Parts: sequence; structure tokens; C-alpha cells
Amino acid sequence: MIRFGIVGTNWITDRLLEAASFVEDFQLTAVYSRTEERAKEVREKYRATHLFTSLEEMAKSDVIDAVYIATPNAFHADQAVLFLENGKHVLCEKPLAANEHEVSRMITCAKQNRVVLMEAMKSTLLPNFKVIQEHIHKVGPIRKYVASYCQYSSRYDKYKEGIVLNAFKPELANGALMDLGVYCLYPLITLFGEPEKIEASAFMLESGVDGQGSVLLQYVDRDAVVMYSKITNSYTPTEIQGEHGSMMIDKIHGAEKVEIRYNDGTVEDLTVEQSLPGMYYELAEFVRLVKQGELESPTNSHERSLLTMRTMDAIRRKIGLVYPNDML
Repeated sequence: MIRFGIVGTNWITDRLLEAASFVEDFQLTAVYSRTEERAKEVREKYRATHLFTSLEEMAKSDVIDAVYIATPNAFHADQAVLFLENGKHVLCEKPLAANEHEVSRMITCAKQNRVVLMEAMKSTLLPNFKVIQEHIHKVGPIRKYVASYCQYSSRYDKYKEGIVLNAFKPELANGALMDLGVYCLYPLITLFGEPEKIEASAFMLESGVDGQGSVLLQYVDRDAVVMYSKITNSYTPTEIQGEHGSMMIDKIHGAEKVEIRYNDGTVEDLTVEQSLPGMYYELAEFVRLVKQGELESPTNSHERSLLTMRTMDAIRRKIGLVYPNDML
């Protein structure tokens, strides 16, 4: 069994632990919270055997082998490095950190201590994403990638009332790009690598983060259009356009339906069943790496996390979005 600790308690942690019930070698051992009262609540909720109110004590303890970090983006790097330095494997929520420098620091630390570091990007580990990779050649030479993830945030209602919640705070390295845009960019870079040129625009909120944005990414022989938003909804599918046809993906952040529409009018449905919770696949991959002694995922690799963050840094420079972490 791989004994896990949890740092960060919110709805995404609930989803991970729901998925964990399907992973045989997962065992929740410890939880962290800043106050003992809250830690006891969390321990009872998740039925953990140990609680900690000190991250340092948790990292040094011998009751966990790995940790899942689901705190705000601004804290990812320091918290991950603390656990990595103490020989603990780290599964860290997306985006992996606040900027490229922090991601590089995390990767270096993981390599030095010979432990697993993986970004918890679920979409690239789903069965239907593997279908995309295996069949994408059928559309012929690829010329365009168009991805959209626009989801109106319930927290935006509070924002308009004058209450700025975590989702819209620059001091936490948040905003629409980091929360939703990354879901469009990580698969793009997984499929095609780092773009050569980037142009971007965004609607900036008074709090200092982006509410929505659009990005044009250019490659030698193709281009990509990425649209993301936390202040509007969109129901537009993702397209990968080739000279022989277009691959249609219902939603880039969790592909459930994949088909190719060929130029001659025929349609090939490539969809495979994904009966397990979406986060099962990332957790199963992480546990596999730990058990087999592999230090990084071939899919959610260190390089892809680094290139995705480098791309997001370039986008932020274009739209003028700066985080306190950038000054450190």
C-alpha cells in the first residue's frame, strides 16, 4: 500500500478520494490543516489515522510515503519542495506551480531526492485522450487546434457583489488562465510540443487577475487557438483540424466523446468507455510510478509540465498578469 497524506481540503480533494476508492494500493493515512480543530474535522471526514497542524512535522514523519497537494497555486512549490526534500512522493494539483522558475525548482528537487513528482492533470491520462493520440494521424497533416474551456464561476457572482474569493486573487496565483486555460494548453503541448510564437489578450478584473482570455499559438506548419473564461459559459467542442478531416472532442478538460469527421462526409466514432471517476486515471498512474520505482510519468512528464508553465508565463507577460511569486 502507498500511504498518502493530504494537504488542502476542498471539493477537488473530495473528488480525488472518491476516485481513490477504486485504486487498490491507495491508503489515506494523514491529513493536514492549520488548526487542530479543523484538522480533527478533516480527519473524521476522510477517516484518516493521523492529523498534523505542522507541514514540517508531516513531511518528516514516517507515516506517509506520498502526499497530494491541493492548496492554492501560490503555495504549491514551497510545499512540494518540503515534502520532496524529505523523501516523499508528490502528486500536485494543476497548475504545478505559479511560474516556470518554481516548476524548475520542484523538478530539480524531485530528481535530487529520487522521488516521484507528477502534475495532477487528469485529462491527458484519460482513456479517450489515448484514443486521440492513437488516431490523430488519420486526419492527415494537422493545420489547426481549437480548444475552449469557458465555465461561468459561481464565485464570480460573489465577486460582482464586492466579495473577492480565492479564485480571483492574484496573491494566490489564480485567475482564468491558471484555473481553466491550462486544460487547453497542457493537451496541446502534449500533442505538438512548445509553440514558436504566442499572442494573447484578456479581460482583466479589478482584483488583478484575468476573467477570460484568448491565445493564438503558432507552430511551423499549424496554429492553435485557445479560449478560456471564468465569467462566461461556452459549449463549443475542441477541434483538431487536418487536411483529411477534423477530430472532434466534446470537452478538452475531460474527453468523453471523440470522433473524426472526414472530408467525404463519413464519421468515425472513436469513443471508448470511461466508467471510472475521471481522477482515477491520474491517481492510478501516480501509484504505478511509485510502486514500479519510476520517477516521472511518460505522459504527465516533467518536461510537459515545464513547457506548459513556460507557455503560461509567456501568455501572462502578453496580458500583463503578474503574481507576487514572480518577484521572489
